Amino acid sequence: MTSFPKARAHLKPNTAAFELNPLVKPTGFREYDARWWFGHPASDKAPELNLMGVQALGLGIGTYLAETGVKQRVVVGHDFRSYSNAIKLALVAGLMGSGCEVVDIGLAMSPMAYFAQFALDVPAVAMVTASHNDNGWTGVKMGANRPVTFGPAEINRIREIVLNAEYRFGQGSYSFVENFFQNHYYSELADRPKLKRKLKVICACGNGTAGAFAPQVLEALGAEVIRLDCELDHTFPRYNPNPEDMEMLHAMAHAVKEHGADVALGFDGDGDRCGVVDNEGNEIFADKIGVMLARDLAALNPNALFVADVKSTGLFATDPELRRLGAKTDYWKTGHSYIKKRVAELGALAGFEKSGHFFFNPPVGRGYDDGLVTAIAVLDMLDRNPGKSMADLYRALPKTWATPTMAPHCEDEVKYGIVEKVVARIEAMQKAGFSIAGHPIRDVVTVNGVRVTVDDGTWGLIRASSNKPELVVVIESPVSEARMREMFKAMDAILRENREVGAYNQTI
Repeated sequence: MTSFPKARAHLKPNTAAFELNPLVKPTGFREYDARWWFGHPASDKAPELNLMGVQALGLGIGTYLAETGVKQRVVVGHDFRSYSNAIKLALVAGLMGSGCEVVDIGLAMSPMAYFAQFALDVPAVAMVTASHNDNGWTGVKMGANRPVTFGPAEINRIREIVLNAEYRFGQGSYSFVENFFQNHYYSELADRPKLKRKLKVICACGNGTAGAFAPQVLEALGAEVIRLDCELDHTFPRYNPNPEDMEMLHAMAHAVKEHGADVALGFDGDGDRCGVVDNEGNEIFADKIGVMLARDLAALNPNALFVADVKSTGLFATDPELRRLGAKTDYWKTGHSYIKKRVAELGALAGFEKSGHFFFNPPVGRGYDDGLVTAIAVLDMLDRNPGKSMADLYRALPKTWATPTMAPHCEDEVKYGIVEKVVARIEAMQKAGFSIAGHPIRDVVTVNGVRVTVDDGTWGLIRASSNKPELVVVIESPVSEARMREMFKAMDAILRENREVGAYNQTI
């Protein structure tokens, strides 16, 4: 009779037990993907997952597919980290053990795996990636209903299957798709008219996965591409490939000025996000890029519907140009699976996350998040505005003052409880008629954490990170930098009432 050991939440490395049992920390099953600390030589932090644990995850995913009636055919790929291929092969072993036919596209960006569901007509996807997380992290982005990926209900059921060893076993198979990028994905993006406008583009990849793919696609469009940290190096010697972090944005800004480029486009570790710096070196947060793209697309598609996450700028609702064009925006939960699903449900033209996950429905994209599709949309916007620079288009937006996404440390086991306390605290303040940062509360939105707006339009957000032991804080003011800073001070003071909240990863 086929069986597999039940997963353990804690195992000590360098022991027989660690080799004989699957280690799967339950908190690794997040809201819209799975992510664990696998371990790193420079860290003494205990691992949350071992290779047998990855096998258990593969068995769980395959069992879930069988349980829900989805054909057990799964495309897999892996990002560029020293351990990702080994993790993928352990995942493949588990998938095959559950009876899955596995189609392996090899080294890939996450959007390449999503695209493979369409190009190879494969129902399900399991992409091994830690996304923008630091080295030592790993995870899997999963889905079985293209173009959307699993959300809490699906992830929680897989969690139950894995933790309770409720596996179904079967006889699987394996095939490898050689040259998937050259033969499939490249032509998907490059087979189109070239840019009319001559554009010099910085392509920044932080030595991550996108370096193997992004420059060739941008060059195929007719852009002059200057490569910045495109050589693959899984030690990430300069900075973590994350265009939401100021360190990467600063490097992009320096390169723009050094080379006199029209724009810098930066991609995260698995290539599903894109960050932008304009020709003057302005580091444009992704939600503002979203407003610029929404303006561009709404001009071509009057009365367009967009989706934005709750971390995003209020300009999606208040921008006079979007209003003139009849565009409307639905604010929804942060998270690539949430926004992807909402865009699909509403039939929206596009969805935007402050993190840089953008989702374009046809005719621009296929509904999933792809950093290169976003980059192409930015270049097309510049192409449609030959007399304006990226900085001109940015200046045309109403001015607001916003923080970067800031993340104070908070352990996975307590972070959601802390957010519940903060929500209750702010709702009580609103009910009692109290002010925040010296201004009356206008409204409180609790669709994802708490977003509180005061009477002058200044707002602050506190929510739990879905993929790291952190909280997330974002502040924006349409009034002044001083008001933004006052709001941050007030929101941080509410957070600091909870001693479990640690230091920020970056702050203003």
